[in-house]
Amino acid sequence: MSRIKDARSGGTGMRSAWAIDERQVLVTWAQAWPGKLTLLTFAFLALTMTLSWQEALFIVAAMAFFAYWPQWRSLILFASTYIVAFIFPHGSIDDAIRGVAAHEGFAEVSTAALSYLALIGFSFIAWGLLAYARHHKQSVLAQRPFLSLITIEFVLCLLSYQGVLHGLPRLMLWSLLCVLTPYFWYLAYALVDQRSKDRSSDLFQLGVFHPVWGGASSIPIGKGAAFLRKMLAKNPEEMAITQIKGVKLLLWADALLALKMLLKWFCEDYCHVPSVTDAIDASIHNHAYSLGMQWASLLWSVTSYSLRIAISGHFIIGSARMAGFRLPRATWRPLESRTLIEYFNRFHYYFKELLVDFFFLPTFFRVFKKHPRLRLFFATFMAAGVGNALFHFMSEIDLVESMGFQGALESFFSYAFYCLILATGIGISQVRANAGYRPSLSIWGRIQSFLVVWGFVTLLHVFSDETRNHTLLERVQYLLSMFAISM
Repeated sequence: MSRIKDARSGGTGMRSAWAIDERQVLVTWAQAWPGKLTLLTFAFLALTMTLSWQEALFIVAAMAFFAYWPQWRSLILFASTYIVAFIFPHGSIDDAIRGVAAHEGFAEVSTAALSYLALIGFSFIAWGLLAYARHHKQSVLAQRPFLSLITIEFVLCLLSYQGVLHGLPRLMLWSLLCVLTPYFWYLAYALVDQRSKDRSSDLFQLGVFHPVWGGASSIPIGKGAAFLRKMLAKNPEEMAITQIKGVKLLLWADALLALKMLLKWFCEDYCHVPSVTDAIDASIHNHAYSLGMQWASLLWSVTSYSLRIAISGHFIIGSARMAGFRLPRATWRPLESRTLIEYFNRFHYYFKELLVDFFFLPTFFRVFKKHPRLRLFFATFMAAGVGNALFHFMSEIDLVESMGFQGALESFFSYAFYCLILATGIGISQVRANAGYRPSLSIWGRIQSFLVVWGFVTLLHVFSDETRNHTLLERVQYLLSMFAISM
């Protein structure tokens, strides 16, 4: 699976005017303190579009200290990351703990305090696992970090399930599980890095677990410490260019956010376009919207989701670039995708990289070595299908508590079906690309490629709207109804 990076700025017209990071005068200015402070100010203002001014100021200050005090980088990154985790907490972990606390008779206990304790406990456990893998390189943990972690996740989930443990032990284990799950892939990358001769310090490794610039994403945007080491600016000129690109990306994220808000007002408030969930509900209860409104609902949902992914990734990468990390964009012109495999690379680069590192490569190097096409297809299927499904099921582990194992699995059938079809399409696209197939570069060829790729993605969105409100059969019936076909 190819690894797409940012294309170089260049060309003519608007793109050339926007390539300010290539202007030597500006790059030189950005290396002096007036230029540095100006860039940091623009970054702060851009981040206040989505964060409180206190959090935006803290992140920008942390990035500045990291960039300009290289001798203290590991400590700065570690301290700032955990200060954000404690002072600016996100409520998803608290929400996941709250239900078990009430069920076990601890409704009066502060779920925030439990999540803090669980985070501290997890940090020490992760530190111990890193040390163990580093000193026992032939152990299962060091040789098979992903399988080891998924086993730990399963055991914790089993022990935390109703009827196995009760009271405080169950509540503490569940709290630990709720912290481990969003940190799972960060820890996996860190364990892999323990095999490196030039590995990062433990402080740096722990500091890139949900790093200060990364928000609440369970996807390691920027991957692990090994990738970040490689992408760190090596001299003042590189640092200045990277920070200019960071400010550009943050401003672009603000522009996309404004576009999303405008489209939301037009579609939802002015045109009253329903959500896909509401449209399916109406269809089930024999109050279906018109075909035009159903298609508008689906198109708006895909557009809104795509903008959300791009905006979130741009804010995170833009912030990381302010620290000097020359990271590729998370989303890079997905509308220009000419094949499904190209779309998979462009839409969410770091999610694709996670699937490549932990599913595609291990599969590719172990199976069907005498059948190259089957080998390539199966490895791609394991990444885009099995890996995709496993990641999203784990990200909603709280459903196991609220719905039980069986209910959680049944509610996941629609998304599993989505992964099956998506992985099959991407796998076929990968094999064709490897065999030398290239879509036409003519105008008609580009239009045809766009319609095929985005038509496929749009139709599949009926099964991947991230809700658990409808069964797979209900979604299939709704999709067919959009083509005036009834079952």
